Amino acid sequence: MSRTVKVYDLAHSRSGDKGNISNIVVVAYDDDGWEILSRLLTSERVKQAYSSVAEGPVIRYELPKLRALNFVIHNALAGGVTRSLRLDPHGKSLSSIVLSIVLPLES
Repeated sequence: MSRTVKVYDLAHSRSGDKGNISNIVVVAYDDDGWEILSRLLTSERVKQAYSSVAEGPVIRYELPKLRALNFVIHNALAGGVTRSLRLDPHGKSLSSIVLSIVLPLES
C-alpha cells in the first residue's frame, strides 16, 4: 500500500524575494520530518509545483543543523517588485505552494 504525506504536515515555510528570485525556506518540525523532507523534497519536485509561476531553475540548499531546506527559484516574480503587476509582487504567499506538495512514503 502506498502512503503519502503533505509537506504541511512535516514543516512550516517562509518566503522572501530579491529581484525576480524567490527564496522558499522549509523548516521541519522535528527530526523525523527532516529525514523525510531531506530525502524526498527535491529541486525537481519543487520546480514542478511552481511551474505555473516560475520559469527558471530551482536550486536547493540544505541546512541540516536547522532542519531546513532553502529553495532559490529563479524567474518566479514576474520581473520583481518594481516591474510585476501581480497582487503579491514580493511572492510572500508563494510559500503556501511548497506546503501543498504531496510526498510519497514507502510502505
